Amino acid sequence: MAHRDDSVETIQLEMTAFARRARASAARMHPELSLVSYTLLAHLDDQQGCRATDLAAHYLLDKSTVSRQIAALENLGFVERRIDPDDHRVQVLHPTDKGAQVLANVTASRRQAFRERLADWNEDDLDRFATYLQRYNAAQERHG
Repeated sequence: MAHRDDSVETIQLEMTAFARRARASAARMHPELSLVSYTLLAHLDDQQGCRATDLAAHYLLDKSTVSRQIAALENLGFVERRIDPDDHRVQVLHPTDKGAQVLANVTASRRQAFRERLADWNEDDLDRFATYLQRYNAAQERHG
């Protein structure tokens, strides 16, 4: 059991370091686009728009947190509100062309950074790592 506990401790420490680097990297790539803002913008792009309440529910964030992040994205011209054609009382958030371009640029930069960091890994190691990350994230989805 001690070995398992040691492994879990190592995973926790490495995931914390990974999250810290991800935040710092996001800040360097686009200083005005925090990791949370990038994540929300990417979600809006992936979903082809959604409501702020849907973002809050999906990411388990407080509505005021989402509201602040969306306001910042709107001020940067990255997000716009559109009336839902099915329910005119509802506003749906969508990336603007500018927001979609910034998202594409940041995504390309992040992919390149991963390629560089993993350049000396062989295909088997990359496949195993990808599989383990998928497994970890799937478990997260099942267990909250």
